Amino acid sequence: MQRNTTEREATRKHAQRRPARRRWAAAGTAVAGAAACLALASVGHAAQDDPPAASHGDRPSPAPHSTWSSRDAAAYWTADRMAAAAPVGPERGTSDRAAAPATKAAPAARSAATARHFDGIPSVGVLFSVDGDTRAHHCTASVVHSPHGNLILTAGHCNPGTKAAFVPQYRSGADKQPYGVWAIEDSFAYPGRGTTGAGADLDFAFATVAPGEDGSPVEEVTGGNTLSPTPGYTNDVTVVGYPNVRHDPEDRAVRCATRTSRLSGTHELRMECGGFYGGTSGSPWLTDFDEESGTGRVIGLIGGLNGGGPKGPDNDRISYSPYFGEKLLNLYAKASQG
Repeated sequence: MQRNTTEREATRKHAQRRPARRRWAAAGTAVAGAAACLALASVGHAAQDDPPAASHGDRPSPAPHSTWSSRDAAAYWTADRMAAAAPVGPERGTSDRAAAPATKAAPAARSAATARHFDGIPSVGVLFSVDGDTRAHHCTASVVHSPHGNLILTAGHCNPGTKAAFVPQYRSGADKQPYGVWAIEDSFAYPGRGTTGAGADLDFAFATVAPGEDGSPVEEVTGGNTLSPTPGYTNDVTVVGYPNVRHDPEDRAVRCATRTSRLSGTHELRMECGGFYGGTSGSPWLTDFDEESGTGRVIGLIGGLNGGGPKGPDNDRISYSPYFGEKLLNLYAKASQG
């Protein structure tokens, strides 16, 4: 795995300087302990070929691979291969949205807020895989605090697939990624997840990330956000994501500070900010965001109904999120054991 040791040391120093971040980490451990006591019915590992509507009860499906390491991921996902990859499958704003009933989608009213490009933060990155149609960075994921420091969070419809990798603070065209290339070992999602009906409320997933070449967990290198239940429908959040190059030729991270509200007729959240095109599914919604450490409390993500927003013109301007409650905490507790 490639790594910039200077930036890694800076990240460690940030962690040492930020007592609030240590408090968040303790809170995250407490959440995991409480969630572990809850029932884990219908939770299973999500393999790439799981039908989204299938139900396997408590029985996990096979892991997508068993010998894929972060060294392998870094060797496979070279700068040339990343640049040559092109998404050709369903994504936020295309077929998933077209299949959803328009009556439940909020009107695509134009918002004054627009996301701005920036250099990204270490705890948020992109997912690359070569399975099926997803041959480029097709979704966004974020590192969440966990007991083993190896957990990332994304949308449930973002199946990692084969030769999957997580690239934190992705830099398009870079010969060396600033925080390396990390192999995805296993994924955890509800079999009933989807982008319509009740399945849209389960459109979240976790994945475990293989250690780096020196044995370090990803959270030690990038820092991690604290997973928190959604406190209500109205929240001030910072949203960070990576539109893919098909929609955004700059191929850079975007961010937006905005306020959430309830998506009418659903148990989901919505936010208004332009620039969140295909590729931003899984983008974390962060409260208490700390600019110095680049972390916060994640209370939502782009996903849910229609894959995370309305269909039609200007669908990049409105995004949705599942409500984080007991189901999410159950899944986190299961994934944290890996």
